[in-house]
Amino acid sequence: MKQFGKVAVVMGGTSSEREVSLMSGTGVLAALQSKGVDAHKFDPAEKPLQALKDEGYDRAFLILHGPFGEDGTVQGALEVLGVPYTGPGVMGSAIGMDKLRTKLIWKAMGLPIPDFELIDEQTDFAAVEKKLGLPLFVKPASEGSSVGVIKVKQPGELAAAFAEARKYDRLVLAEQFVGGGEYTASVLGQRVLPFVKIEPATEFYDYQAKYFRDDTVYRCPCGLSAEQEARISRDVLTAFNVIGCKGWSRVDFLMDEAGQHYLLEVNTAPGMTSHSLFPISARQVGISYEDLVVDILATTLEGSA
Repeated sequence: MKQFGKVAVVMGGTSSEREVSLMSGTGVLAALQSKGVDAHKFDPAEKPLQALKDEGYDRAFLILHGPFGEDGTVQGALEVLGVPYTGPGVMGSAIGMDKLRTKLIWKAMGLPIPDFELIDEQTDFAAVEKKLGLPLFVKPASEGSSVGVIKVKQPGELAAAFAEARKYDRLVLAEQFVGGGEYTASVLGQRVLPFVKIEPATEFYDYQAKYFRDDTVYRCPCGLSAEQEARISRDVLTAFNVIGCKGWSRVDFLMDEAGQHYLLEVNTAPGMTSHSLFPISARQVGISYEDLVVDILATTLEGSA
C-alpha cells in the first residue's frame, strides 16, 4: 500500500449533503487504514484545499457530495495543485452534477430518458402536468441525495412543488414518472457491476430512505434477465463515458411496466455508507468494502486515473 503515499480522505465540505459525506468518509477512512494505507481525514470546511499540498498529501480520495464536492470545483482546484484524486475530472463532474445538461447530452446520444420540462416562474404549470402526466417528480437540477425532490400527485400541486425546489437551485425540472421499478448500476473503471433494485418503504427513494431508514429493500441480483442486464449495461457505459466520467460513478435508471429502461442521473461521488448501493454491487462479485475502497483509490495511479 506504500505506492499510494499519504492519502487525504476529503469529506464533509459545505453542501447540504455534508452529513452524508462525513458518514461515507468515515467508512472510507477506516477501510483504507485497515488495509495499511496512510490515510487521514481532510475536511475542506475546516482548512483550505491548499493544505493538501502544504501537508504533503500524495493523492485524495474524494467523498464529498453535492455542490462544491461533485460539481468540478474541487476537482479543478486539485488539478491546479497537482494532487491526483478519485472520480471523474472537472468536465465529467460538472456535467454529472447538472441533471439538465446530463439529460440533454444523453438525449442527443439517443439514450432513453424520462420525458421532462425545465420549469420557472412563467411556466404554465397546468399544461406541464397535462403533458407529463401525474404523478410526476420535481427536482432541483444540481442537488443530489434526493434533496429538494418532490412527488406531485394531484392536479394543481406543481406550482407549490416548484417553489419549494427552487429554494435549492435556480434551475428546476419536472420529470415524467416511470413506475416499473428503480435500479442503480455501479461503474468501476469500464466495468459495470451487478445492478441493485431499490424498493423503498417510503413514497419514493428519498433522503431518509437512502441513509437512515432500515426498511428499504435492496435486491442484488436485481431480478432482471441476463439479456436485459447486458443491454442496459451497454447504455450505462455509454452514459458514463459520454459525459466524461472516469474512475467510478453510479448511474441510476428506471424501468417501466413494459420492460423499457430510462436513464435517470449519474452520481460521480457515490455514497459509501452502510446503506450505500455501490458496496452492495461490489459484494455480489466478491469485492469486500475494504477492497473496493482500495480499488477506487488505485484509479488515481498514473495511467489509470
